[in-house]
Amino acid sequence: MAEPLITLKANRLCCQVCGEHFRNPATISCGHSFCMLCILNRLDRDERLKRACVCPECGHRFLSRPSPIRNTTLADLVRDMERRDAKRKHPGESTQAPKRATVSCVETGTSSGSNLCARHSCPLDIYCCTDERIICAQCASAEHRGHTIGYVREERRRKQEELRIIQTRSKQILQEQEKKCKNMGKTLKQIPEEARETQNSCESVLAGIIDSIQRHYMSVRELIRGQEEQAAAQVEISLKTLQVKMEDMRKRDAELDRLAQTDSDALFLQGWLSMQHLCEKEYLHPLIEDSEDPLLPFEFTKRAVSQLGEQLEKFCDQRFSLISQTADGGEQQESEEESEEDDMQQRCEASNTQSNGLSGATNMTEENVEPKTRAEFLQYACCLSLDPTTAHENLVISAGDKEVRLSPLKGKSPAVRCPQRFLHRKQVLCREGLHAERCYYEIEVEGDKAEIALAYKGIDRKSRSQLSAFGANAISWSLDRSANYSVSHRADSVQLTTCPSQRRLGVYLNFKEGTLSFYEVSGRMMFLYKVKAEFTEPLYPGFWLGEKCCIRICDLRLDEL
Repeated sequence: MAEPLITLKANRLCCQVCGEHFRNPATISCGHSFCMLCILNRLDRDERLKRACVCPECGHRFLSRPSPIRNTTLADLVRDMERRDAKRKHPGESTQAPKRATVSCVETGTSSGSNLCARHSCPLDIYCCTDERIICAQCASAEHRGHTIGYVREERRRKQEELRIIQTRSKQILQEQEKKCKNMGKTLKQIPEEARETQNSCESVLAGIIDSIQRHYMSVRELIRGQEEQAAAQVEISLKTLQVKMEDMRKRDAELDRLAQTDSDALFLQGWLSMQHLCEKEYLHPLIEDSEDPLLPFEFTKRAVSQLGEQLEKFCDQRFSLISQTADGGEQQESEEESEEDDMQQRCEASNTQSNGLSGATNMTEENVEPKTRAEFLQYACCLSLDPTTAHENLVISAGDKEVRLSPLKGKSPAVRCPQRFLHRKQVLCREGLHAERCYYEIEVEGDKAEIALAYKGIDRKSRSQLSAFGANAISWSLDRSANYSVSHRADSVQLTTCPSQRRLGVYLNFKEGTLSFYEVSGRMMFLYKVKAEFTEPLYPGFWLGEKCCIRICDLRLDEL
């Protein structure tokens, strides 16, 4: 049966991108068709340039990249047109090749360097994209029906473009590798210099630390020398006083012996009346009252330096271990470990300002950002302990100097009389003076009335006036907890509307910025009040206790775990 004649203009079967007959034609969503490879290359180019995909024929802009669909009908039309063109060129040859002839024209033509098909003597100007072979028109019509067919020169142009892209990319990769190699060479030369610079820098820092410790060591020696002189002077004064009183007693004993040997009764009675008053006065008052142990300051100094040494040693071991891990390419420590190390630094600084007045270690540099959550506050936690030598005689300290309550026996005399003790107010101070840049601690209160305060070391402890009360002078600040909260300083009180709802309270001190903040602590931090001042000395936490009240300093190390 003869094939029907289809009248088509040649340009209808041409791709608007390459201008050649369609090769594996594909249609996009706007309805226009192009060579599959041409439209894919065009869409790839639009994406590389980061612009909207556009139809090359009608200019339609697509919101997203279209997916070309193979147009089999158009492919058949192109193949039929090429077959008719081949018949016009070779009218005497049959388009049907013998089925037994399956030798490729590529194997018989191009292998020998000829540009003609060995079987049909036709130009090898057709390329079968399906089989990836160079064939002639007759081979295409006979053995490659339904395959994707194209011209050799057009296929060469496309492959040439692919080759050019690969060459360009290869050159780019080579240039990048050469640049990287050059940089590595520079880095290799910089390594010895950088190592020497790092060594010098580290030696300078460590030498500075050693110098700082040496200075503190000299200050400790001066402190001990001062304690020695003060203790010796105190004992010498007491000794001289005792010797004077003993001499007076010897003289009085001699007079009593003479009086006892008097024979006259009248003279005895007259002499006894004058001696009796002096003897009774001497018996009512001891020769010397109990005073502070002169060796006690030495014990405080040894204890504080010993604690400082242990904490510094542990801190240095942890920090240098972290430096080694970082230098070896190890992963950074978890946030809990970092918090623990920051905590150790803060405790180390706080312990240096105990009763012997030792100066603190170097502060950690922190960003000027106020903490918000309790976890952030705990990064600045400091370790506190109550100082029994400052406690009023009616206060009982227990639980490792972490808890204070009123004694059930009022007016009980202390075992050791200390000049640092509050005589007339039920108050107590902590051993540690806070002067690190940021400090945070928490306490738990049982009872209705209590005061949570911070004061300078020189607060009056003997007076019955308001000057010895927390918050009633210029060197102390106090949060008063009763039916409502109030904050006191210089005897001025600010009444807060907040009623106590939690037993645990948090105190946050930013010594450098001069702020003191109070919080109620539960699942979250409830802000109470912030004090702004200019702190010039270390601040010692202190407490005043009302009836049936108990205050406990919280161990924040357990909360961090």
